Amino acid sequence: MSPGKKVTLLELARMRAEQEPISVLTAYDASFARVLDRAGVDCILVGDSLGNVIQGRETTVPVTLDDMAYHVSAVRRGSSRAMLIADLPYMSYHNRDVAVESSARLMQSGAEMVKLEGGTPSIIDSVQALTDLGVPVCGHLGLTPQSVHQLSGYRVQGRSEHARETLIRQSHELVTAGAAMLVLECVPVALAGRIQAELDIPIIGIGAGREVAGQVLVLYDLLGLQGAHSPRFVRNFLVDGGDIQAAVERYVAAVKQRDFPSDREAFLD
Repeated sequence: MSPGKKVTLLELARMRAEQEPISVLTAYDASFARVLDRAGVDCILVGDSLGNVIQGRETTVPVTLDDMAYHVSAVRRGSSRAMLIADLPYMSYHNRDVAVESSARLMQSGAEMVKLEGGTPSIIDSVQALTDLGVPVCGHLGLTPQSVHQLSGYRVQGRSEHARETLIRQSHELVTAGAAMLVLECVPVALAGRIQAELDIPIIGIGAGREVAGQVLVLYDLLGLQGAHSPRFVRNFLVDGGDIQAAVERYVAAVKQRDFPSDREAFLD
């Protein structure tokens, strides 16, 4: 992709078809958004991870729609090239009417796609309602942080046969409902690769290996600001020196060259 070309759904589909890896990072303000744009990041995710890294909370559950709209509008003012994706926060999409209202708020704040977690029938119904109205949707399966209490913590998902089959079925149902992209978090490499092989849409992995169409990290993790505990799938791209811009550029290059993630940064079984 040329450095200044605007990233759209059509461009992401081309990248998936031509097996050009897609680079995604989170950002929560205009200054970092400008850095990511200059570094050639393909998509910026305004994640509800802001609850952890900006607000200092233990989970993403307390993040509100007002919080998300504020940060989406800030990132929008700093970015013009990358596609801007926004998380729908906890309990803001549990039925189609609420999902539509919440998504309208984030799209009017500057988002170009909304992301929601899970694959239950009510979530699938919300995805269908949004896509029917022309709202691009990114699904999120595997470890879904908004369900951390139900999952009993931050654990690798899809290891049992039943869990694997559930994830495969839900991924297909999300695509049928109209999802244009899917994030897989903390799932075994082989499972992520199988799901990507069965789907035409790009899958963006975080702790899902490199057999998917792209990768996403929380920007603060990439910069070594993750605190005492560093998840297995994180790499510090600032540790080799230089400034933040150089670190982000190293991340983009590592994704594009399929150097990131390595086997030691993934879950092999």
